[in-house]
Amino acid sequence: MRKLSIAFCLFLAAASLPGCKKFLDVNHDPNNLTDASEDLILSPVEETITAQIDGGTGSICINYWMQNMANNQPTPSDVSYVVTNQYFDDSWGWTYTTVLNNLHTMNAEALSNGNPGYAAIAKILTAYSLGYATDVWGDVPYTQAFQGTNKLTPVYDPQESIYKTIQSLLDSAITEASAGTGKAPGSDDFFYAGDMAKWTKLAYSLKARYYMHLTKAPGYDATAQSNLALQALANGMTTYADDCSFAYAGSTTSSAKWYWNFYNQTTATLCSTYVDSLKSRNDPRIAQICNTAANTGLYTGITIGTTGNLFDFSTGGLFYCNTNSNGYVFSADEALFLKAEATFRVSGASAASPIYRTAITNNFLKLGIDTNSTAAQAYLTARGALTDANALQRIIEEKTTANWFSNENWVDWRRTGYPKLTVLPSSVGAAVSEIPRRFLYPQNELTSNPQSIQNAKITDRVWWDAQ
Repeated sequence: MRKLSIAFCLFLAAASLPGCKKFLDVNHDPNNLTDASEDLILSPVEETITAQIDGGTGSICINYWMQNMANNQPTPSDVSYVVTNQYFDDSWGWTYTTVLNNLHTMNAEALSNGNPGYAAIAKILTAYSLGYATDVWGDVPYTQAFQGTNKLTPVYDPQESIYKTIQSLLDSAITEASAGTGKAPGSDDFFYAGDMAKWTKLAYSLKARYYMHLTKAPGYDATAQSNLALQALANGMTTYADDCSFAYAGSTTSSAKWYWNFYNQTTATLCSTYVDSLKSRNDPRIAQICNTAANTGLYTGITIGTTGNLFDFSTGGLFYCNTNSNGYVFSADEALFLKAEATFRVSGASAASPIYRTAITNNFLKLGIDTNSTAAQAYLTARGALTDANALQRIIEEKTTANWFSNENWVDWRRTGYPKLTVLPSSVGAAVSEIPRRFLYPQNELTSNPQSIQNAKITDRVWWDAQ
């Protein structure tokens, strides 16, 4: 059990939400905590976002489909697009029952107690978590999800409406973060230790992310969205010192989630598609983000549909997959690549090139790579110049490498087509003839809150993912 997980049992774990049990206030024990103040909610929410939204079952599935990782087991399986509605119960439960519900309570408590700093953080993390939910499921509950008579059977808000809600939450958070009144977060804030200037940078960077998600959405213009993103990024993250991450202690009760995903009684390995892409570009980061195979000392990914000795294949490298690795929620790498893409869309490749190079070198420095080394300079020479013909592809490819195993990489693939992937063939048990573009709605929702939208298939497109 990871650090802080017990804390969730102390408050609101059985909250009334779609797809979860009703909270029956009978035989109430006055010695049992059923509510919590905002400072008690913050820490476990941050840990759960890191471990379950950014490293849980949903993230593993995304990285299977993005051909970053695979299982040393026979297919068909979730790697080859074989999933059921029940498969996604876990992701939905962590996102809604645990995270969004407790953030709703945290915001209400903070406003009631006159602590706008906590309210700002609650709104930023709500925007982040709600953004994840809508990007993987499309239309999702929000306006009726946490209160009132419909909270067990809330309507599903259209995705376009959810996107407007996200921007509104972030705007309110930016205002509240600068209030300077009430109780300030401190050691209970594992992301930024109460540094509201950094929370504000995160809010602006998230605004840019969600503006850029709509570059091909129906009724939206890519240039206009890019200009909005650039306006937000003027106040956003600029260096890896601004990264939003959870620092795991490396103990038996506090180990990084991606360490568990690769090394704790699993058969997960890196996929050959991913490893070979790094090798083909002579990427100097490969030693930080991939381990060599134990038996051969070589960087070798598994080919989906094959099996072999587990120790013949590479696993996640120690920068992200050590017991005490940071769990990254949002990085300055993403902000810089967003700026490069937005600048390219507005002003062309020449204007975007220096921003793009800065984004690569920022990631090098974070991973401890000497940017003046022969390997780094050779890489920048080969990859560091943009043309109008290659700019979008290279920006997204480099962003994908810097945004190691982030859920955001699947969003970028769906909206740009990069990095280029090949659909798995039926010979490996592929359930569909396309790479999936969304999650199935969870079985718990189909049972407790049926909606017509829940018939969506994994090959259907969400609203912003227009053909």
